[in-house]
Amino acid sequence: MKSLVLGAVLTVLVLAAALLSFAWTPGDVTSVDIPARLQPPSVQHLLGTDHLGRDMLSMIMTGARTSLAVALVAVGIGMGLGVPLGLAAAARQGGWLDETIMRFNDLVFAFPSLVIAILVTALLGPGAINAILAIGIFNIPVFARLTRGAALPLWHREFILAARTAGKSALRISVEHILPNTTNLLIVQGTIQFSLGILAEAGLSYVGLGAQPPIPSWGRMLADAQTMVALAPHVAIIPGTAIVLTVLGLNLLGDGLRDRLDPRLQGRAA
Repeated sequence: MKSLVLGAVLTVLVLAAALLSFAWTPGDVTSVDIPARLQPPSVQHLLGTDHLGRDMLSMIMTGARTSLAVALVAVGIGMGLGVPLGLAAAARQGGWLDETIMRFNDLVFAFPSLVIAILVTALLGPGAINAILAIGIFNIPVFARLTRGAALPLWHREFILAARTAGKSALRISVEHILPNTTNLLIVQGTIQFSLGILAEAGLSYVGLGAQPPIPSWGRMLADAQTMVALAPHVAIIPGTAIVLTVLGLNLLGDGLRDRLDPRLQGRAA
């Protein structure tokens, strides 16, 4: 319960900062003020300024919007394509469709996620859209394998046998009976993949393949700060802390949801 509350608080704070950045930020993230560069935290700039004199708090708020948007859409792509594939594979267990989907999953899993993301963005070019596509591609087999693994035992349950006896098609059974019984697992995995998506977006931006200027990104803020750590440590500490707290919050939220939604763990959650 504590992990759920703490994770929810951290996640809500990051979401609130991202949403607030649409309407207001302390400074203009596109405005360069060289005389004010690398200033430490102060009353005028609560988190200091970066190497171009931009307000760090404004950059963090707007960067949160970028990171959350990329990760959210990427997870949506993975879930939107991976879940139907997993349901189809489970419904045709042992058939050619199941084998094709599983071999595709094995092919994708043979490479680290960041390598795949770098490959896709290197081929298509840098940018937030291509980063979303790259991260989303890796999420597809994650959700496909999870859905298939959760669905296979259900196909041998009595209520599924009753539905088949009643003449329901495999598609209808998958949608009406299998999918609702895998929703809990998908929600928990979604929060985990969300946090991994934020890390992947930060990594791509760090190497210059993510969101491009003038769009702020936590990963690019770290890349810009790597040569200035000795002069102004806050330019690296602040975006790094934002990434850590966001990922920690989502992971705690996922653990808390797992404890609450899994009947086998409800005693421990209480």
